[in-house]
Amino acid sequence: MTDQWLELNKASWNERAPIHVRSSMYDMDAFRAGRSSLVNGELDAIGDVTGKELVHLQCHFGLDTLSWARAGAKVTGLDFSETAIEGAREIATEIGVEAEFVVSNVYDAAKVLGRQYDIVYTGIGAICWLPDIDAWAQVMADLMKPGGEFYFVEFHPTEWIWDEDFKPGYDYFTPKHGLALHEAGSYADPDAVTEHNDTVQWNHPLGEVVTALIKAGLRITELKEHDTHMVKVWDVLEDAGNGLYKMPADCTNLPFMYTLRAVKG
Repeated sequence: MTDQWLELNKASWNERAPIHVRSSMYDMDAFRAGRSSLVNGELDAIGDVTGKELVHLQCHFGLDTLSWARAGAKVTGLDFSETAIEGAREIATEIGVEAEFVVSNVYDAAKVLGRQYDIVYTGIGAICWLPDIDAWAQVMADLMKPGGEFYFVEFHPTEWIWDEDFKPGYDYFTPKHGLALHEAGSYADPDAVTEHNDTVQWNHPLGEVVTALIKAGLRITELKEHDTHMVKVWDVLEDAGNGLYKMPADCTNLPFMYTLRAVKG
């Protein structure tokens, strides 16, 4: 797929991946010392992954992938950003963790990887970069062994309606052509000087995601909504511990993330 959205988004991530490696948000010193980047209950939810083959799609520079490896999984990380994968490989070598990292568009993952896995994992902030969720869901299914599990953690789609001042400012249902955005810097370093600031993104409602996975032949076993956020996007959010944020106790509680599990067969 060589559409303009892909080239714009790839240029943005290629520029920002090295910035993220250096940022305080990702706290590489703590990660090198052994801290896991899996802070949304993934390890407890899936349980023992020792010896299991796991693929992490849209893995960025690989911290979650490597955290799964530290937990005992045989891991493969895949991302379309060359600089992100280069960073992931360097970090894996530095900390002495065995992992395979592959450069590929997620839509081509099944063809490029050419095998199936016990666990297919996709982490936070992934599907907003993809226009076609039906095609994405089919890739998830194609990568799963019979009896394999898909585990997905993502920002809640209702988050998209809120503007920078935490007021309703955007449509919940994104048009098919996506939402063209222009934003300098990065969520990990807002003051970073960047040149590739144009991206195209899509909000995918829960119904769209669940329906796509069902159509791909998967059986949904769990869908949970969570009131915590990984980033302090708005000033009103308070520290909830473990690197997460949530609404104050005296304010209306809102969902900011969700987790979904599905099995094949």
